[in-house]
Amino acid sequence: MQNKIALISVSDKTGIVEFAGKLNSLGYKILATGNTARILAENGIEIINVSEFTGFPEIFDGRVKTLHPKIFGGILFRRKNSADIEESVANGIEPVDIVCVNLYPFKKVAENPDSTLEEIIENIDIGGPGLIRAAAKNYKDVSVITSPAQYEDFMEKLQTGKLDLNYREKLAAEAFSVTAAYDLFIADFFENKFFEGKQSLRFNYKLSRKLRYGENPHQKAYVFGNFDEYFEVLHGKELSYNNIVDLISAAEIVMELEPESCAIIKHTNACGAASSGDTFNSYINALACDPVSAFGGIVAFNSTVDEKTATKLNEIFLEIVVAPEFSPAAMEILKKKKNRRIVRILSNFDDIDFQIKSIPGGVLMQDKDKSVITDDMMNTVTDRKCSVKELEDLKFAWKISKHTKSNAIVFVKNKMAIGVGAGQMSRIDSVKLAAKRAKEHGHSLEGAVAASDAFFPFADGVEEMASFGITAVIQPGGSIRDEEVIEAANKHNISMVFTGIRNFKH
Repeated sequence: MQNKIALISVSDKTGIVEFAGKLNSLGYKILATGNTARILAENGIEIINVSEFTGFPEIFDGRVKTLHPKIFGGILFRRKNSADIEESVANGIEPVDIVCVNLYPFKKVAENPDSTLEEIIENIDIGGPGLIRAAAKNYKDVSVITSPAQYEDFMEKLQTGKLDLNYREKLAAEAFSVTAAYDLFIADFFENKFFEGKQSLRFNYKLSRKLRYGENPHQKAYVFGNFDEYFEVLHGKELSYNNIVDLISAAEIVMELEPESCAIIKHTNACGAASSGDTFNSYINALACDPVSAFGGIVAFNSTVDEKTATKLNEIFLEIVVAPEFSPAAMEILKKKKNRRIVRILSNFDDIDFQIKSIPGGVLMQDKDKSVITDDMMNTVTDRKCSVKELEDLKFAWKISKHTKSNAIVFVKNKMAIGVGAGQMSRIDSVKLAAKRAKEHGHSLEGAVAASDAFFPFADGVEEMASFGITAVIQPGGSIRDEEVIEAANKHNISMVFTGIRNFKH
């Protein structure tokens, strides 16, 4: 074996002593820098310090270490190019065949609220990305390793003679992905620091897994990023594309409700939701809203699912049951349904700030709807004022309507959704649909309250609600016909509250 030189310069020292030791045993000369050199030497690894190899010292507190023609020349020169070979000999450049580099922890330092700007800047790696890119560019002759997770596989291939071109191509692709992600974090940090508002939108999510198919069997689908940091599948079949979309909707709704609440989701809309102060009763009440639509749906809780609730859940077919925790007895009961997914919520998504939708030529981006309503935002605009109970029901109804496809109308009684109208082309149709659903499942609307995700463009929606016995309505207001709508509410002795917040959901 010829030209056996490996350059090692790592921030993450995990497994590096063992890795370097194996390279030593295979006859590789190890070039190393700074702390990497010190740690390897202390562990009996024979190394050559880069400054000794180049004849040039590390300077500026280590800001310049590997930026030297003997290093980059050794990586970049083409082994089968006669001119390159002649120049390497003339300039005393030895080939470097393995480059093992991982980068300063810029992201970790930048996300630490205690870090100073100076500390963050000093964790911008300069030489590291250069070394990685140089080695990846010359992948035909050089192997580039960017993570301790690669050490074992790389060493097995090196020792068994399987370090072929195909493998080096994959290492190069991974390496360019590493430097791209690194530059993304740095660019985003500086834009956020020194500009007002986003200047660019950058993504570099790794493939998490391929899904069986997308919304329909003829569509391919994938999960990219760190979805598994938010949800953990404890039991059941693999999540599908549609499962994931509905799962997120279910969790978003239920995590806004008070503890011991339940929401049942079908096609991203609530077909039931309730808060009763007891998980079991909340499920019973949520199911009562529309037990027909609940079949094959997703049931979400924001508190621990117990044995009693699990037993009741097993009475109908459900695609997914999701909650922050499940008691051991509940898990045993729920696992009796072999294919049903049991999913644990690991995070309530507080760190998600925006939503994105693809469009021809680019993407649409908007802030995530994190709106909340407080008592001082609830402006009663009618002669009749709400009772305390009505106000509580209105707040609950508003939260459900916020997560329901527009045009959304939600009827609520005793913190229990009893009728939901979603995704209709006109608001009056949503009113009629919500009332129809309520009546079909035996719910009286007399004394119930209503929430609308956007203003009423005409008084007809309120007139229709009055005919069913609705006593209070919450809506954003803002229509040019607000006065007509308020007049209709006064005519029928309905309390109406304006929030000033529209929660349209397409």
